[in-house]
Amino acid sequence: MIYGNILSFMSLGPMEMIMIAVVGLLIFGNRLPDVGRSLGKGLVEFKKGLKGVQDDMEQADREIDNDTNHSADS
Repeated sequence: MIYGNILSFMSLGPMEMIMIAVVGLLIFGNRLPDVGRSLGKGLVEFKKGLKGVQDDMEQADREIDNDTNHSADS
């Protein structure tokens, strides 16, 4: 019962979240564009890497299918 009261006491309302966001913007505001740019570049590189792995997996699957088809024809 006490644990539930502590959690309800420590919950953040909309006004508290807005205040935290404002303080965060004041502290980190000048670096946020650089952070966003870096995150965007990282996300693009991650997607490229994921696409490369997916292409490799599809190529391996096609090769296996081709090998299976050739051995079945023999």
